[in-house]
Amino acid sequence: MPHEPVPDAPMPRDAASADAAEEFAAQQDALAAHIRDPQRAPPPGIEERRLKIYRELFFNNVESLLAGNFPVLNKIYGEDGWRTLIAEFYRDHDCQTPLFTELPREFLRYLDRRAEDGRDDPPWLRELAHYEWVELALQISEARLEDIAHDAQGDLLAGRPLLSPLAWPLAYLWPVHRIGPDHRPDTAPDAPTLLMLRREPDGSVSFHALTALTFRLLQRLDAEPTLSGDAQLRALAAEAGAGDVDGFVREGVRMLQHMRAEGTILGTRLD
Repeated sequence: MPHEPVPDAPMPRDAASADAAEEFAAQQDALAAHIRDPQRAPPPGIEERRLKIYRELFFNNVESLLAGNFPVLNKIYGEDGWRTLIAEFYRDHDCQTPLFTELPREFLRYLDRRAEDGRDDPPWLRELAHYEWVELALQISEARLEDIAHDAQGDLLAGRPLLSPLAWPLAYLWPVHRIGPDHRPDTAPDAPTLLMLRREPDGSVSFHALTALTFRLLQRLDAEPTLSGDAQLRALAAEAGAGDVDGFVREGVRMLQHMRAEGTILGTRLD
């Protein structure tokens, strides 16, 4: 006797769920791609009014946050130029983090890529953006002075002076602290711009111009942590070609004491 035909078995629930999840993920990807680049087709079934709300909400949040972090760049580019730059970042850059506090760093990475691609950007764009970003980076730094073993009253000549992790010496090719809507240099100066940012006890960030010797001393304190203050200053005197080394060291000790009083140096290192 012939067998009755067997109807198709229903799809297992797990397989159906997997297909539905895959389809939903594809729709989400298509929506996200359209929001980042309105020239790309959106997923079907969403009215244009809703799509416009999504596009404006997401873009305006990103644009507003970056405008707050890069106010000088915002003014230099003007409203249209700035929105174009952010739209290109928003469309072309794949961020590696979902944290909003990391978005300015992602913008710097995007500017690096633009430079590598040979885009026709101002030559000081990347450095100015870094200068504006570093204030936020220092404000949100999680470094804690109390976590670092040091003697606040240690002998800065016999001991090993310790640079505060909340004092950041910076060197730029361009005079980033002077660039603005009314000053857009075409040629970099002969000497670099040497600055230091320091987070104060009240949480504010102060900006300081550095001489070449002071900048080099701070570099040495970080790069040669095993040397005493005396050894650091004598090595710096040799680099500078100082004739009166002992006099140079005496002046250097006064500089170290001043930097400790202002918070740039914590004191001396403890093992």
